[in-house]
Amino acid sequence: MSKAFTYTLKRSCFDENYNPSENTRTTTNFANLARGEKRQENLRNTLVMISNRFNALARWDNPNADRYAVELEIISVDLNIGAEKPFPAIEILQTTIVDKKNNQRIPGIVGNNFSSYVRDYDFSVRLLEHNKNQQHFSIPEKFGELHGNIFRHFVNSPEYKENFSKGPVICLSVSSKDTYRRTGNQHPVLGVEYQPDGESLTEQYFAKMGLKVRYFMPENSVAPFAFFFTGDLLSDYTDLELIATISTMETFQKIYRPEIYNANSAAGLCYRPDLNQQDHSLTKIVYDREERSRLAIEQGRFTEEYFIKPYQHILEQWSDNYTF
Repeated sequence: MSKAFTYTLKRSCFDENYNPSENTRTTTNFANLARGEKRQENLRNTLVMISNRFNALARWDNPNADRYAVELEIISVDLNIGAEKPFPAIEILQTTIVDKKNNQRIPGIVGNNFSSYVRDYDFSVRLLEHNKNQQHFSIPEKFGELHGNIFRHFVNSPEYKENFSKGPVICLSVSSKDTYRRTGNQHPVLGVEYQPDGESLTEQYFAKMGLKVRYFMPENSVAPFAFFFTGDLLSDYTDLELIATISTMETFQKIYRPEIYNANSAAGLCYRPDLNQQDHSLTKIVYDREERSRLAIEQGRFTEEYFIKPYQHILEQWSDNYTF
């Protein structure tokens, strides 16, 4: 049955002229920026922030901090189920490093940002309905298994291997529900490593996608990031590849999580993120967090109506029987 599950990849440039496709989740970081009267200004400022942060980290042989630029390409992945209409399963980003000194374009990491309608369904529909009117929080049976199997199937697919030579790395914000403690480990690019006190629901969810996680706070960042990966994060990627991911995702998080990633003081030895703390700075790029939460529910309902319910029997049978 897995042979009936194939993928179609589409690429679109994320620049100041970017317009989200009809299948792009409106809450996705890059799509959210491309809205409103100041959409072009938002996009331009975001790309400048990314390249500036890259040059600040890649400072060797870069005396004027202007040697590099980072370009972003959105990878939209449609899941084809037999002859039925494709479903927009996944969107990720690929970075490209432009070395202006050597007139060279260097492929970066694929992943970075991660967008998924099925994840919206799991967290904003299924999980909420399961815990509605319940005294104690619990997780539904097989929670995240379908989503995880789709992602693992895609990463192991011919379509992925034809387009990408390395495994994905997804970079997320730390959880405001967890406490993180600094370790003695330090990487020259990723920075100081942190360890969480426990395992978050996000960690459990991404583990079902076949992803491990480590937490690092890069130089001159103010909070650690969660790096999810498949292989060896510290040896599979070059310094420039890692810097492109850091600069891209830190910029997004400064915009969307300024309380954590644009705070006026850095995380200490023991760190508990707080989305309510006021000692932070705002970028010129603003977004509506309440609207984003509401749209996540709408996107989850869309997934339920057009993907989960129509193909439920096929999806359950495939997910229960597919082995990796």
